[in-house]
Amino acid sequence: MFQNTLTEYETGKWVKLWLLDSSVTFLNHGSFGACPKAVLSGQQRLREQLEQEPLRFFGREWEKLLDEARRKLAEFVGADAENLVFVPNATTGVNSVLRSLVFHPEDEILTTNHEYNACRNALDFVASRTGARVVVAKIPFPLESSEQILSAVIERVSPKTRLALLDHVTSQTGLIFPIQQLVKQLQQRGVDTLVDGAHALGMQHLNLSEIGATYYTGNCHKWLCAPKGAAFLYVQPHKQLEIRPLTISHGANSPRTDKSRFQLEFDWMGTDDPTAYMCVPEAIAFMGSLLPGGWSELRQRNHQLALQARQLLCEALNVSVPCPDEMIGSMAVVPMPTVLESRNFMSLHDELFDRFGIQVQVVPWQEKPKLLVRVSAQIYNTLEQYEYLGKALKELILKNVN
Repeated sequence: MFQNTLTEYETGKWVKLWLLDSSVTFLNHGSFGACPKAVLSGQQRLREQLEQEPLRFFGREWEKLLDEARRKLAEFVGADAENLVFVPNATTGVNSVLRSLVFHPEDEILTTNHEYNACRNALDFVASRTGARVVVAKIPFPLESSEQILSAVIERVSPKTRLALLDHVTSQTGLIFPIQQLVKQLQQRGVDTLVDGAHALGMQHLNLSEIGATYYTGNCHKWLCAPKGAAFLYVQPHKQLEIRPLTISHGANSPRTDKSRFQLEFDWMGTDDPTAYMCVPEAIAFMGSLLPGGWSELRQRNHQLALQARQLLCEALNVSVPCPDEMIGSMAVVPMPTVLESRNFMSLHDELFDRFGIQVQVVPWQEKPKLLVRVSAQIYNTLEQYEYLGKALKELILKNVN
């Protein structure tokens, strides 16, 4: 088990690299990430470069910077740069694929009950317009093994299944799905896969070529710690002609032949601030420089800290661990005791923040346990912060009992 051996100096050293409010116990890196000062400074330099001469920037400098950022990201995620485009967020990536594909009333689109709400809304929207049917694989939580995920998904495949929209790491429950196995088994049944990897980049070692998904989208602003507004969409070459951006612009009729229409269309969707994309290499380099073992050590440290935080909270609240250790990454979910089940999730979140200064994700769940608390573990977090959360939750439990 990971031991918290960081000295007070080292703990302070890490948190000082971010702009985080020192009055807040910030245990929710997973929702929107947090961008280090050094990366934000790099973005500001790029913004100044843009504003000093906007025409020169967009006419001569922009594309080279974007291509270099794409090349660095492609190396990091194990993909060919030709198969990647930047998008503002993973939700846009999911929408771009779903709204490009042509579905028919006889088609089924498979997803799970753990799917992120925004992406499920996109799925329902497309289904309502095309007549396709959304089929939901019900994955239990708590659960005992990843086999329960595999069997739940594969059992809902039918001859009508056209596409499966699956999380790599779930937002609500923090589970790492056995995505490579799922993709392989679905491919064997003739089903394309759209993977919502919003949380995976920077939390998990990614090799998109090995995963083999037809489509994969992920955020750079979460665990990679790039600025907000940076994400990517990966599309296998034989599907790229079908996938169009949500905004049709100059790339749709570009006469250029040096790039695919896929990249020409997604790279320019109107005037915007592209500096978040261009900072991705700086985020990769900066986060990879924090520990001697680079990204591998950082991911392992955050994983072990999440495990230790989960164990600490489960013991404090007298609840059972809801899934095996290997099924979580840098986020861990703890079921709330029965006495708190009647609480509205937002009111519990707000009380933890307003009364205790704790920023943590409170998640409503469909079945017992009705409430979950999801903690994140980033290098700037400490065990003492999770101990403080445990004490705060125990105080709220006593308050509800009395």
